[in-house]
Amino acid sequence: MKYENVFSLLEKITILNNEKISLGIKNKWGWNEFTYKGLGLLSRRLACYLINDIQIPRGEKLAILSESKPEYGACVFGAVLAGLTTVPLDNKLTIYELESILSNCEPSILLVSNANIEKAKELKSKIPSIKQIILMEASASENSDIPSLYSIPENYETKWRRRPLNATAFLIYTSGTTGNPKGVEITFKNMLSQMYDLQIALKEILPPGEMRMLSILPMNHLFELTVGFFTFLNHGFSIYYTQSLKPKDILDVMVEKKIQFMITVPAFLKLLKTSIETEINKKPTIIKIIFNINYKLAKILPMKYRKFLFKPIHNKFGGEFYGCISGGAALDPSVGEFFDRIGIKIHQGYGLSEASPVVAVNRGKYQDIKSVGHALKSFEAKTDPQTGELLLKGPAVMKGYYKKDDLTLDVIDNDGWLHTGDIARIDPKTKLIYITGRIKNMIVLPGGKKVFPEEIESVLEQSPNFAEVCVMGMKKAFGEKDGCEEIAAIIVPKETFCAKFENNKEELENAIKNEVKYLSNRLAPYKRPIKIIVRQENLPRTTTRKLKRNDIEKILCECSK
Repeated sequence: MKYENVFSLLEKITILNNEKISLGIKNKWGWNEFTYKGLGLLSRRLACYLINDIQIPRGEKLAILSESKPEYGACVFGAVLAGLTTVPLDNKLTIYELESILSNCEPSILLVSNANIEKAKELKSKIPSIKQIILMEASASENSDIPSLYSIPENYETKWRRRPLNATAFLIYTSGTTGNPKGVEITFKNMLSQMYDLQIALKEILPPGEMRMLSILPMNHLFELTVGFFTFLNHGFSIYYTQSLKPKDILDVMVEKKIQFMITVPAFLKLLKTSIETEINKKPTIIKIIFNINYKLAKILPMKYRKFLFKPIHNKFGGEFYGCISGGAALDPSVGEFFDRIGIKIHQGYGLSEASPVVAVNRGKYQDIKSVGHALKSFEAKTDPQTGELLLKGPAVMKGYYKKDDLTLDVIDNDGWLHTGDIARIDPKTKLIYITGRIKNMIVLPGGKKVFPEEIESVLEQSPNFAEVCVMGMKKAFGEKDGCEEIAAIIVPKETFCAKFENNKEELENAIKNEVKYLSNRLAPYKRPIKIIVRQENLPRTTTRKLKRNDIEKILCECSK
């Protein structure tokens, strides 16, 4: 495929959409919205400053430490025009974690929001490569000595720096907590391949015409950057951000801006489903009966009639919400089915940073809520006949891990196949991909049988009383099975369920253990949890709501003492 030049693509997007809203967020003063033209101007202003005023050489790194906001987009585009590599940082990380990442990539520029300025100042004192901090908003009075996007010279024209397709556009760090951070190098070719693939896929997902999108994932996450930013802007859509991830605040934005589509993660959908069900359970009996009748009837009705049956729920979403793409973790099929029944289409997707990141999404003729759909057009996908591991090949596969050739060779073999670490099954007829587990999460039992936690979690998550479930292997440290693994389940019960036991911890634990044992009857005996731990605090998760299994393993160790 012949890929379009990045600069002509950016220019085309700006010219075609000109005065249309590109990005917006609500703050205490009202809506801060950029038109496509305004986004282009601010991007060029930053690029001119980087090239002419502070003379940052081509190919240097530019790091961004900020929450999602319209200025974030201008910083990304500005870095591209200036010929720099962008390093999006998770602003929830500690100084120690960020120092580890920045010491590895050595950026020259750190763009930062006002909320993170003190963290940025400390990092500059620790990282010698950082020449300058630039504020993304207008400078507060105490930071008037630091230039901002709005105080730098108003120059918009210079010679933009072209870079080859195989040059690194983004450096995405998948871990900064171990002192040995791993940066995924995403090239311009990777990015453009994703945009073209998703352009084809979205024709099977979205209705034609203009769309208003909601962004709730952090911009440092590659899924949001590739799909929720570049791809949606490439379509001329309007993207809105929220300052809070509370369901009420999100719904307020959805209503005010008549949001039609969003990119999200399964944990948020599960939370939304629970809040809808809780509200329905508070209604008079007749309303609950009508809802249950409509829910059963909806199964045989077309989508447009389902929307009519559940109009009060749709009105709470703004009345025009069409659906979403869910990724980042496995979607509970019951959650997907719930939204489908009430007239909101959930398209489960699958990807990993090393594949830029979207690999597959449910769409088209063959769809199954239990699958992640079939692979995007440019990908070849197959499974290893011995291990069942999903292998991928295509132009979206990463360049490699930054400064870690040995790790790159561990995941990309000599034939160019990316080893995902995920266990999968590909239907020979439909080509639908089913992810069944992770190799590194696999539990090997004393008899040699292999168990995948995800399979057990999907059964236990069906309990209406469990808020969170995590299954892991716990190594025995004594006896004849010393060093062998046994299956452990950590359960976080819902607050409403805990309230029934009036702070009687022993009764609560017994009730939960009995429920786990009851649900486990659906599993083969060797897959049933041996150790059941009840925890009333939330399980540690990443900013994209993935379970932090390393941290949970420490909790298991504490519980086993």
